[in-house]
Amino acid sequence: MTIARVFGDRRHAWAFWLGCLIVTAGVALHLPMYWMGRHMGFRLVGMPMAAGLWWGMALILVGIALAAFGLLPAHEGEDAPLEVLAPPEDAPLTGAHWAMCALLSVALIVDIMKPASLGFVMPGMRAEYGVSDSVVALFPFAALAGTVVGSFVWGWLADIYGRRASILLSSVMFVGTSICGAMPDFWWNVGMCFLMGAAAGGMLPVAYALLAEIMPTKHRGWALVLVGGIGAIGGYFAASALSAWLQPVWSWRVMWFLNMPTGLLLIALSPLLPESARFLQHVGRGEEARAMMARFGARVQAVVAAPVEESHSHLPPVDRRHLAITIALTLAALSWGLVNFGVLLWLPSALVAEGRSVEAASALIAKSTLIAAPTILLSVWLYSAWSTRGALALMLGVTAAGLFCLLLRGMGVDVLANPVVPLALLIVGSSGVIAIILPYTAENYPLRIRGRATGWIAGCSKLGGLAAQGLSVLAIAPPLGAAAAAVGGLAVVSLGLIAVVGRETRGRDLRDLEDPR
Repeated sequence: MTIARVFGDRRHAWAFWLGCLIVTAGVALHLPMYWMGRHMGFRLVGMPMAAGLWWGMALILVGIALAAFGLLPAHEGEDAPLEVLAPPEDAPLTGAHWAMCALLSVALIVDIMKPASLGFVMPGMRAEYGVSDSVVALFPFAALAGTVVGSFVWGWLADIYGRRASILLSSVMFVGTSICGAMPDFWWNVGMCFLMGAAAGGMLPVAYALLAEIMPTKHRGWALVLVGGIGAIGGYFAASALSAWLQPVWSWRVMWFLNMPTGLLLIALSPLLPESARFLQHVGRGEEARAMMARFGARVQAVVAAPVEESHSHLPPVDRRHLAITIALTLAALSWGLVNFGVLLWLPSALVAEGRSVEAASALIAKSTLIAAPTILLSVWLYSAWSTRGALALMLGVTAAGLFCLLLRGMGVDVLANPVVPLALLIVGSSGVIAIILPYTAENYPLRIRGRATGWIAGCSKLGGLAAQGLSVLAIAPPLGAAAAAVGGLAVVSLGLIAVVGRETRGRDLRDLEDPR
């Protein structure tokens, strides 16, 4: 792939690579501060901010700005008459498709590993900084706030910069946020965690948009759900395995420094990451779009005028054509966030309050998780072989059933004295919802707003979690039964809306979305 196809021109290419080098140099200036604490278990609390840290942060800001400039796309004409490309909708799977799935799986593993590391660094952070549980809770709160902002902003950027460029800019920010590992002050760590969340929150929806636009129709559904599932499972495994391997020697701080090699890995693999041919067409780069489609087994079908569609510059996309499905998906995303970051996090404390030991409560949750482990494979099959709309509605129904079982259990219904059943239903349902909702979103919106629409729904899923964590920070979390009833009602409403206004996208040509309705 030539530089012209990767960047707007050579000047932009130099700006991007120079920006990456400057960001890396800025991170390197933080390493001496970290190394100074090697004889004290890498404890840096109370140390003054060295000059290298300030210079390093300045370099990181300059480098990110340069990289962002370098990734600006070249526009050669806005929706001029363009070729209608038969594939990817009609193409067989090729080696290029498999390579892209593997590369995006790696990207999502790296992406999900970042917020997954929070749980592993908080004990060490609490011990080093000597802060209370309520104060340390601000750390995941800041990360979730960052993912909300990142999902919204990166979805918007994906429709301007392109899918590939947005993923690369997120990777550059990953490298910069590794300086969390050298911060001697707790509040600097909270601020850096917000930026880390912003970088992580943006990659997931953009990766789904890119994958949806390149995979052939009959393979799109299972590929979207499977790649997302691999990213989720792989990210949590990578975070836990690296924590067990590295933290005993290098302290909790090393988990943040891992952002540098993993971010640089994604940047190094960037020449292998394709841009969406649909986006290339959209910005008038027809020759590059043809070359990209040839890479994936495509051919030019005919020359026609590009369909005219009103441009949207706001979030969410709420014109009449998409208002109903946007509301339905927004409510579904909010309910998932409230379950995953609220109800499921409050459950251990509720079980302990019932008289169970911490070990017994953890064993119950682990048993329920094992029962729910095959959910990803089940979601792949339901989504690709049965019904995309039905699969999402079913998983929302399972989630609602688990919530109402918790409500009944809290009311003293004896048949639900054992919490394994409601727990398993909750974990199965919530795992299925998050595996399906972003692929389904990517398949429901046209090219011009696909990135921002997917980013909106991803952001709303974290927004529900942010609300739940805010209640925890303020120490006003509701009783578990009341929370289950409220969130269960929200899940039922979203289920009904999906069933009524949701489109069936299985086997549907994404080009159909571009036709004026």
